[in-house]
Amino acid sequence: MNQRWPNLPEAAADFRFLLARGYPRKAALGLVGNRYGLDEIGRRLLHRGVFAPEPADARRAKLRLLREVPGRPLALDGHNVLITLSCAARGLPLVAADDGWVRDVGEVSRAFRVSPAADRVLTLMADYLADQATGSVEVFYDAPLSLSGELARRTRKIFASRGLSVRAQAVPVPERLLSGFPGAIATSDTALIDAHETVVDLAGEIIRRHPAWRLIALREPGPGVQG
Repeated sequence: MNQRWPNLPEAAADFRFLLARGYPRKAALGLVGNRYGLDEIGRRLLHRGVFAPEPADARRAKLRLLREVPGRPLALDGHNVLITLSCAARGLPLVAADDGWVRDVGEVSRAFRVSPAADRVLTLMADYLADQATGSVEVFYDAPLSLSGELARRTRKIFASRGLSVRAQAVPVPERLLSGFPGAIATSDTALIDAHETVVDLAGEIIRRHPAWRLIALREPGPGVQG
């Protein structure tokens, strides 16, 4: 475990115990964080990575690897996937969550910028999708975020250069389109995971192929963990 949070597995176990018994999430996190003297990032790791067993198991049951849905239409929660991979590329900590997803804890959504670094991450995504023989791809970006239209344009260009059939756009509320999408969706948003039948962890699949990136596990992987 990372030397910065030597007691993180024990803190995660206590947090999980309280959640399983119905304690309010915010209150339980405060209690555990204070007990173990966790800093802000340590608390985010717990918040983003630890869940009560019942919802964690339900989400894990619907998690699919991209290779398990070959040729099916795929919709990407654009900023969600791109920001997680951007955090990974920057060496920021990531958490392997109880429900099987990989999540960032950087909270950089509002600070995210279109940049050459973003293009490199888009290229990484496009290469992986092409390698997995993905069907048609739709990417929905959050229009209220800065330069989302430009990000969609760059996505179309980079994905098309890898031979992908792609449609990328900035929309007011991506969640509305993603929740009703007829194919698989790629996101780590828990509300969308709970609302959709077929969900992949695109960012997580790519991150797990790069062992040098800072992926922190809060428990030993059990049966059914995707990797």
